[in-house]
Amino acid sequence: MTSKVEGSENRLDALKWLAVALLVAVGVVGNQYFSAEPILYRVLVLLVLAAAAGFLAFQTAKGKAFAVLLKEARVEIRKVVWPTRQETTQTTMIVVLVILLMALMLWGLDSLLGWLVSLIVG
Repeated sequence: MTSKVEGSENRLDALKWLAVALLVAVGVVGNQYFSAEPILYRVLVLLVLAAAAGFLAFQTAKGKAFAVLLKEARVEIRKVVWPTRQETTQTTMIVVLVILLMALMLWGLDSLLGWLVSLIVG
């Protein structure tokens, strides 16, 4: 019984994805065709088409799975402990200091090797 439901949903999903692709194609071709029209109207039409395509895409099985993924990602982002301003400033200063020290070391090594090569080559 569930296989019949899944089979019909899969076929409907294919039709829905086809409709999404058609909406995107209409947006691209229509934007090119109506290039002489004011940009505001074209952007508004493209936004409406994008909203319709997005709504239709979220009605498919993959779209629903993507929506669940977005919700789970939002929950995970809330769990992140973000650094304070002081911690961020201190870490940035340490990184800048290490970069400067490495730059000086590499410059010194490059100068030394260049001087040695010029002695050998003459």
